[in-house]
Amino acid sequence: YKAYANRALVYRAINEQEAAVKDYSQAIKINPQYDEAYIGRGNVYRLAGQDEQAFRDYQRAIQIGTTNPRAYHARGLIYQKRGENNQAIEDFSTAISLQPDAAEPYNSRGVSYLAENDLENALEDINRALRLNDQLAEAWANQALVYEQRGDKARAFKSYARAYQLDNKLTVAQEGMQRTRS
Repeated sequence: YKAYANRALVYRAINEQEAAVKDYSQAIKINPQYDEAYIGRGNVYRLAGQDEQAFRDYQRAIQIGTTNPRAYHARGLIYQKRGENNQAIEDFSTAISLQPDAAEPYNSRGVSYLAENDLENALEDINRALRLNDQLAEAWANQALVYEQRGDKARAFKSYARAYQLDNKLTVAQEGMQRTRS
């Protein structure tokens, strides 16, 4: 089952998602308790926009007792996309407790706090994400969104500019720079 899951990773890397799903499914068929295969297949589904299938796979990995923070983070992203921010915050918090040095769950939880209009917790989490990884363009853009909501256009512009510098395809950064330019 591990060989199938490993080959699935290779298929994902070379953008053969259908083959990856088949191999993850074969790994699960051999060992229905193999959390990594559920998480891997869930990631393929989520990136393909098949959120319900992805959610079921993350849910299953969690039900069988995974300690992999990616399952909680990814399920949290789906909750977030659905607008279920309290559940998302809970999952991001679990992911953080399992891997406190990962920036992405802090950034994601900050986005959910922002959606709930909890600007203080949003900024705290996003800043924590940036302390862990200052190359995370999305976190800079999210920090800018918080500053912009607070009415601090100068700081918002600087953060949008940093996000754009790191990823010039990030439209939220481009649009934000235009809105906050003095």
